[in-house]
Amino acid sequence: MNTHFPDPNDVLNFDVIIEPDEGMYKGGVFHFSFEISQEFPHQAPKVLCKEKIYHPNIDLQGKVCLNILREDWKPVLNLQAVIVGLQFLFLEPNASDPLNKDAAEDLRQNREGFKRNVRQSMAGGSVKGESFDKVLKGGQ
Repeated sequence: MNTHFPDPNDVLNFDVIIEPDEGMYKGGVFHFSFEISQEFPHQAPKVLCKEKIYHPNIDLQGKVCLNILREDWKPVLNLQAVIVGLQFLFLEPNASDPLNKDAAEDLRQNREGFKRNVRQSMAGGSVKGESFDKVLKGGQ
């Protein structure tokens, strides 16, 4: 996990780069933009995935379905909790609370097929007619 501040003078807007080292998304590099409001910690940060990826909990526009970013947010939570939640989504995608219903259905019905679709999409391929961004690191 790395952070990047596009504008070093703006500490409320930054990117987090996650590179899962296990699970179906192993070998991928995923960039998330974080937008922290002046209401933080009383309001959850806004988090978007910058790549178009095939994941049940991240829609094609990059919106992330993570409970602590919505109804389960509490001011005692910190940014580390959000980052750990994002890392967990790559380790254990959650088909029961999806934003991408096609990917969730795929995961529920045919786990091996879902894994193949994840690999194909991470390589920049298409799944069910939808093209995805190449997120594989190096020659993987």
